[in-house]
Amino acid sequence: MASACHVRSISLPSRPHQSTLDVDIQLERLRSSQSTSSPSNLSGLKDLYESIDDFLQLQATQKAISDDNSMDKSLDRSLRLFDVCAATRDIFSQMKEILKELQSSLRRKTGSESVEAYMAAKKLLSKEMCKCLRNLKCSQRNCSSYQEKDSSIVVGTLRQAEEACLEIFESLLAIISCSNPKTKRWSLVSKLLQSKRISSCEGESNGINEVVKMERELMASRSSKEMSCGELKNLLKSLEGIELTIQEVEELGCVYKLLVKTRVSILNILSR
Repeated sequence: MASACHVRSISLPSRPHQSTLDVDIQLERLRSSQSTSSPSNLSGLKDLYESIDDFLQLQATQKAISDDNSMDKSLDRSLRLFDVCAATRDIFSQMKEILKELQSSLRRKTGSESVEAYMAAKKLLSKEMCKCLRNLKCSQRNCSSYQEKDSSIVVGTLRQAEEACLEIFESLLAIISCSNPKTKRWSLVSKLLQSKRISSCEGESNGINEVVKMERELMASRSSKEMSCGELKNLLKSLEGIELTIQEVEELGCVYKLLVKTRVSILNILSR
């Protein structure tokens, strides 16, 4: 009788929680979209970190974080990520002001003065961009040297999200730095931005980058004493397109808040 009533216990792996699947889906979407330098990737980045927020609420995730001795390194990387995100946001904010001033000058029909003022302001901005790119490259090296075997899957997932962030920040910086003034500073920016996905800035296959197009028009008008109505109209049209792009990049503020929220959640878990 005992033999007849014996029930065999089978231990099956539990199905992944929906929050875990959502993080994987968002990461895959970002990877597939990173072949283009587009502000629209910021929306995907927001979706990713909103999924990570849900992921961090799972008991299994919290236990893995509490038991992982390498979380300190992950928290250190998050601080670098904050710095790069904030610097990228500030660079775009400054670029917005530079373009507004250029637009205003062009409408006052001070063509040659507008070009000189723009190039001087852009040269100053390049110094901050160089610093930001150095920090970004340092963070990318930090992520690539990460040893997954020494940490949990949770930390590995956070690292993949960090890598996606850094790649998107680099692509965004390429939008406003694909110009080619013959200065040592911009030569350094160009070297720091060498990447396969940024090659589209040359414009051969995906159309000339708006900033490159606008700056070429500026340089062409620089040699003439007065700008024709047609040249002025084309420049203002290019500036409008760039302005729309920069408005999209202003979503970096939302991304920064989500990065802070993720860090705070992890710190709260570790403090329990």
